[in-house]
Amino acid sequence: MENTIYIRMRHRLQVRPHDSIKLQDVAQIIAEDSLLEKVKDCIVYTVSEKDQNIIILDVMKVIPILTNVIEQINIEIIGQTQTIVEVVYKKIGVSIPLFILIWLLLFFGAALAIMNFHEDVSMQAVHQRIYKIITGKENVKPLLLQIPYSIGLGVGMILFFNHVFKKRLNEEPSPLEVEMFNYQQDLDRYVIINENEESMKKLHDH
Repeated sequence: MENTIYIRMRHRLQVRPHDSIKLQDVAQIIAEDSLLEKVKDCIVYTVSEKDQNIIILDVMKVIPILTNVIEQINIEIIGQTQTIVEVVYKKIGVSIPLFILIWLLLFFGAALAIMNFHEDVSMQAVHQRIYKIITGKENVKPLLLQIPYSIGLGVGMILFFNHVFKKRLNEEPSPLEVEMFNYQQDLDRYVIINENEESMKKLHDH
């Protein structure tokens, strides 16, 4: 059909305060060239002072705007019907002393967690027992086992998180990245349901 337009709302969009959001920013569009030129630059929302950092754009708010531009138009919606618009404000510079403080807290916190775990499972006694089984001798500090074990612990953590600083070892996502992705998905679903005023209707609403 000549006046058919296919729209697929994007999942997430980042904008700045007071930006005007066009249809081509918030959605993927398929249509004839002449029709596409008419609708792609339609302003569907303008970020204002009252908006906070999250805006939910529902396709039901986009459709009336398109029908005002072209009266006889057939709109087909593909996929999701909402877009999460994140308003990005000016970022505050990183404080070097605060960064160092947080780094030290994380470093010593992780070290204490590992040491407490090893104390709970009596890792030193295990190493002493293994050393005696292998060599037949008693040794209070079996460094022959403890040093390779400590190195292996660090290498294992690098392989587990799949990162050396900012460099990724391979394309496979780490368990931490998967958990962060799942958390973001749950957060997005929560925001779409609770921030979208059109998704809920109370008894006294008319």
